[in-house]
Amino acid sequence: MKIAIVMGSISDLEVVKKGINILKEFDVDFEVRILSAHRTPIEALNFSKNAENEFDVIIGAAGKAAHLPGVIASHTILPVIGLPIKSSTLDGLDSLLSIVQMPKGIPVATVALNGSENAALLAIQIMSLKYEVLKDKLKIYREKMREDVLKQDKELVYNL
Repeated sequence: MKIAIVMGSISDLEVVKKGINILKEFDVDFEVRILSAHRTPIEALNFSKNAENEFDVIIGAAGKAAHLPGVIASHTILPVIGLPIKSSTLDGLDSLLSIVQMPKGIPVATVALNGSENAALLAIQIMSLKYEVLKDKLKIYREKMREDVLKQDKELVYNL
């Protein structure tokens, strides 16, 4: 039960940390790597080809041209979740479109710009098909979210 998080650059780490916290909360093992589709293409290829032996899901975080998740997906049958990183260039639209516009036959699930938490939760949901313990943890997590919203609603009514 392990997730790979692959970032295109160390500058992506601040965004990725939020998803890492979710994985820790769910007690899911993970490995974080920095591999670039453009600057380390051989290493990214080798990682992708061997990922099936070690991981269940891969999260690919990248900004700007953001080809990393697609490159990874083209070399593995593991589910790949693209995490577009908002950069100063084009306000992150370039990252989002680079990941979401994959050609037919090589899917990459895509979450919102800087949506690290949802990338982690989606990876956990995918893995819950194989690992029953994660289903139970997801149900508890969602119930806690529900309770938090109801508490906020109640507090709002009394504080107006």
